[in-house]
Amino acid sequence: MTDQLGEFEQIVLLAILRLGDAAYGASIRAEIEKCTDRGPTPGAMYTTLDRLEAKGMLTSRMGDPTPERGGRAKRYFKVTRSGEAAVARAQRAYQRLLHGLKLRGGAYA
Repeated sequence: MTDQLGEFEQIVLLAILRLGDAAYGASIRAEIEKCTDRGPTPGAMYTTLDRLEAKGMLTSRMGDPTPERGGRAKRYFKVTRSGEAAVARAQRAYQRLLHGLKLRGGAYA
């Protein structure tokens, strides 16, 4: 099991953390789009969710079937402690790399 995360994996984990108990496929995609202006395809997102679960970065559980979904249940996701720690490490690395840089547009990191 590796604790290295790619950019999209970080985005997915952060979206799940933001959503809390309401993190399921459609809500995760909507949160990513709202916060990043990126609309991930369902295939890319579910592949990433499965990979993160295999890495031990998140867990999933099935909710109750709902009539609105034709009796299908939603799959809910939760970030594990190791997932939170991996996101924190990755973000600290980004912050160290950004420290002291003058970015275009005059913004300092």
